[in-house]
Amino acid sequence: VQLQASGGGLVQAGGPLRLSCAASERTLSSYAVGWFRQAPGNKREFVATISRNGEATHYGDSVRGRFKVSRDNVRNTVYLQMNSLKPEDTAVYYCAARSQVTAQTIYVSESSYDYWGQGTQVTVSS
Repeated sequence: VQLQASGGGLVQAGGPLRLSCAASERTLSSYAVGWFRQAPGNKREFVATISRNGEATHYGDSVRGRFKVSRDNVRNTVYLQMNSLKPEDTAVYYCAARSQVTAQTIYVSESSYDYWGQGTQVTVSS
C-alpha cells in the first residue's frame, strides 16, 4: 500500500494542526497505522498508533494529552490532530501501516510497520 501524509506546515506555538494519512490502491481499514516523527539530528520517534478498528490507541509520552489519532475507514484516511503545539514538536511526520493485524492490536515499534509514507514537515514557531 502507498501512503500519503499531508497537512504539515508552519504554525505558531500553541496552535493546532491536523495531519492526514491516506492510502492509495488498497483500503487502509485493513491496517494498523502509526505516526512517527523525526527532527534533524534525532532518531525517529514514536508519536501515536491506532488499531485497525479504531478502538485502541496509544501515544508517546511527549504528545499524550495534546495529540489525538483517529481514523475514518470510509474515507480511507487516518488523522493526527495536534493541539497545543510546541517548538519541540517541529519534525518531519511520517505515517506507517502494518498489515495482517487483529482488529484491536496496536504497535509502537518502527520495525512493526510494513509500509511508510514520505513524510510531511511540521514547523512550530515560538
